[in-house]
Amino acid sequence: MATVLYMSMSLDGYVAGPNETDDNGLGDGGDALHDWVLAEQPGPVNQQVIDEFMATGAIVAGRGTFEPAEGWGGDHHDGVPMHILSRRPRPDWTANWPLVHYGNDVEEAFAAAREAAGDQDVLVHGAAVTQRAIAAGVLDELQIHLVPILLGGGRPLFEGVDQRHLELVRVLEGEGVTHLRYRVRR
Repeated sequence: MATVLYMSMSLDGYVAGPNETDDNGLGDGGDALHDWVLAEQPGPVNQQVIDEFMATGAIVAGRGTFEPAEGWGGDHHDGVPMHILSRRPRPDWTANWPLVHYGNDVEEAFAAAREAAGDQDVLVHGAAVTQRAIAAGVLDELQIHLVPILLGGGRPLFEGVDQRHLELVRVLEGEGVTHLRYRVRR
């Protein structure tokens, strides 16, 4: 079982385009980062990756990812618990969602997600969560879905991250995306 970031990223390192707001969660042009996963027929390689992240046993995400996605309707997939990192209080619209847990301690959120996931991986979402998890040493792997687009600005995935060595675990060539999986070396 591992904590695994699943993140679509532009070739120039952005996970959201310019002008990102609560109403424009992926910024200008950022929707193109997810065309591969939203395709009606994603292709066999992309489907394999989709199946992998949909087989995870818990989620850790940031508020900036969770809230613009409208909390995935309270259930990202298969009734798995979602641990949302936020400095803000839990919004009222999530009050009746028992799978959603808000907090601000990255180590506590990752520990709770690992426990809930059992022998399954933990899916990690969000740039700020990624940055905090790498700094805390609680992120095991990075699965970057590299999309051949240059956004020219926006939210960088690794802003402020200290130098880390990664071990390439896998490369899969999908339709419109290259899936790169790295293990974080400690």
